[in-house]
Amino acid sequence: MEYSQDDYLMISGIQHFKFCRRQWALIHVEQQWAENEHTVIGELIHKKAHDPYLTEKRKDILVVRDLPVSSRSMGVSGECDIVVYDDKNEIGRLPLHNLETIVSFGYRGTSPALMGACVDRNISLCYLTPQGKFLARVSGKVKGNVVLRQQQFQSSNESIKCLEIAKNCILGKVYNSRWVLERAIRDHSMQIDVDKVKKASIKLKEFLEYIKNSQSVKQLRGYEGEAASIYFGVFDELILQQKKDFFFQGRNRHPPLDNVNAMLSFTYTLLTTQITSALEVVGLDPYVGYMHTERPGRASLSLDLIEELRAVMADRFVLSLINKKIVNGKNFTKKENGAVLMDDELRKKFLTEWQKRKK
Repeated sequence: MEYSQDDYLMISGIQHFKFCRRQWALIHVEQQWAENEHTVIGELIHKKAHDPYLTEKRKDILVVRDLPVSSRSMGVSGECDIVVYDDKNEIGRLPLHNLETIVSFGYRGTSPALMGACVDRNISLCYLTPQGKFLARVSGKVKGNVVLRQQQFQSSNESIKCLEIAKNCILGKVYNSRWVLERAIRDHSMQIDVDKVKKASIKLKEFLEYIKNSQSVKQLRGYEGEAASIYFGVFDELILQQKKDFFFQGRNRHPPLDNVNAMLSFTYTLLTTQITSALEVVGLDPYVGYMHTERPGRASLSLDLIEELRAVMADRFVLSLINKKIVNGKNFTKKENGAVLMDDELRKKFLTEWQKRKK
């Protein structure tokens, strides 16, 4: 779980608590403090330790002072008098040419040198919160020719072209959603309610015709929403294992309220990040879309393009992790507001399996 900053405990309080609980209560609970000769002497002794500009380098060891630290997961913050870095304790090393994407969870930083190296090599560098919510992405110089982007901007303002492109995205989405249902009927007819899933598949087939005959983007959005409701209405049937921990009663997000929705949201975030990087590599603007409305900071074109890939790449990936028992319910926590979070172990496993799936 994560603590809010208002609930953080001071690191110095840990030392006070260990030394004398009464002292800790007076300082941190009742906030009573009085200077005396001993506190003054202690402050003078620690004066050097509180100088943030005083650093030392001793071969492979770096010594820094007065280092601000905080942890959302531990709920503590404060300043460390002296911190020693030992360069010999290297966790691992990977050559950049072997990397396609770097995803950083939490609030750890990366050096400008690493950011620049990633930009030069077209390596996507993405930052997410510990729960997997998108924070930021590092991108370099704009690539591609200006004519390509001009064509994109022009087509996004032409209602006819905009509608045709949006139709193709949603036709792909509904077709692939139906394909996922048909495959479940073929492979797992003894484990699912075949009649229920088949009815949903027939309805999705009907919506393919509705989508082809859409007269406006607004009408298209309505058909897309209804088709998604039909598809997710039988999604729980596709979960064949671990039904106690993994069940689906409808799509929810911001925040996800169950284990399945937490995994779906996380996978959609990964997919959107990769599509955004791919668009920038070929010179298109990921923020100028056709179906999703343009909004500051919203990668509308990326969201348009992942529609076709949601069912076949993201949804089937999540179902595979559950049905093959690669994940289990132990790696999820539920917060007071009902939000369901994935722990570090699951996120590592998730990313490993995601890379395997892409190969």
